[in-house]
Amino acid sequence: MAPLRRLLLCLCLPLLLPSPAAPAPAPGPRTDWVACRSLSRELSRLVATLKEPHRVLEETQLSEEDPKNWPPRIRCSDACDPSTLDTNNTRCLQRILQGLQHYRDLLGSDIFTARRLPRLEATLDQLLGLVQQEHGRPPRHSLAPSETWAHPLLQRMALQRLQSFVAIMSRVFTHSASAR
Repeated sequence: MAPLRRLLLCLCLPLLLPSPAAPAPAPGPRTDWVACRSLSRELSRLVATLKEPHRVLEETQLSEEDPKNWPPRIRCSDACDPSTLDTNNTRCLQRILQGLQHYRDLLGSDIFTARRLPRLEATLDQLLGLVQQEHGRPPRHSLAPSETWAHPLLQRMALQRLQSFVAIMSRVFTHSASAR
């Protein structure tokens, strides 16, 4: 019986003793909220100042029937609300990173071949770089070529959605920069 008691004591003793302090994880790169706020505001300003080159499209409301093809959006489930951002912003930043990468890929696609937007692309690249520092690079998706006749419509839809995405993203960065 003594060997069995000794075995149990050896197995249970580590559970009763305090565990040694685990080494603190090395701090990784942190999100520069103030810089992100500034760049998101600039991005919002740039998108808002873009003029529609095809006047007939100015009053056109475009919608896509298939929700599977919708670009990344910031949803309630992404935890981008102020109370969650103060405690854990990882999921929100990952969604923002996914959206930024999507719109960057879109601006570099054949849809915008005839209408390059270098200042918008540069600002988007800077913001993408800041968010990527902490959360890595999301996978890039190549976009299927589209018909040339559809480019103005696709540009309009992409820029409208980018404007909506940037408005919400800017609110996230504004709150987070103010809270720090």
